[in-house]
Amino acid sequence: MAKDHGSSIKDDEQYEALRDDGIGKEKAARIANSDRSSTGAKGGSSPAYEDWTKDDLYDKAKEVGIEGRSDMSKDELIDALRNH
Repeated sequence: MAKDHGSSIKDDEQYEALRDDGIGKEKAARIANSDRSSTGAKGGSSPAYEDWTKDDLYDKAKEVGIEGRSDMSKDELIDALRNH
């Protein structure tokens, strides 16, 4: 059972889980007080990796630090990015 944080926190259980994960009090409170049904829908959209060019995949792999990327095929780059 989550501790009651008073009326300032709407979802005490989520707040505690976020704090346990090392998120700061203010950010955890903002997340715990957000409407869960609309929060997930706010994220941006990006085309599937399969729609990217090999050069774009390579650049992304370089950006995130995937080693061995220069020897990878397009499918291998996609797999490496998804599992990074």
